Amino acid sequence: MKRNARENEARSAEDTSAVHLWLVLWKASRAVEAHAHKSIASLPICGSDFAVLEALLLKGPLLVNAIGRKVLLTSGSITAAVDRLEVQGLVERRAHLTDRRARVVHLTPEGERLIRGVFAEHERDMERAASALSPSERATLVRLLKKLGLDAERALGEAAGPKESHDTRAQNATARRPRRR
Repeated sequence: MKRNARENEARSAEDTSAVHLWLVLWKASRAVEAHAHKSIASLPICGSDFAVLEALLLKGPLLVNAIGRKVLLTSGSITAAVDRLEVQGLVERRAHLTDRRARVVHLTPEGERLIRGVFAEHERDMERAASALSPSERATLVRLLKKLGLDAERALGEAAGPKESHDTRAQNATARRPRRR
């Protein structure tokens, strides 16, 4: 039994196929993500609120829609999260300096105090999750994952072909519709 396991492990280590790479990435991602979810679940705020506050801590004041893109929340979800954080006194919306339609979200002093404390706990938890890798291994992994991700995104864009605007899609749909007589 142990011999088969060793043989399978040796075969896996030699497997450089894209499918095997995807499987290894997927399993590793799920394991690290489980650490992140466990860490955030122990905090006094929900995951989406943590993500918003963390983005503001690390990036500074941001437009509401920019926060949504960074933390992968829909426009409705990001609005609800910012509303919730604003009611709690953790963030405030301010007018944009040059665009009167835009609102910029800022951490309040209370919000900054809260996120600095909970982020420090989360950072320790994630350090434990990544402790198998040395700093140089982490740097190499980050570089390679960025390279892989950017190229995969590029390839997806090429496969999709040129993007059509809403107007073009509507015109094409109209042109394909049979005329009533």
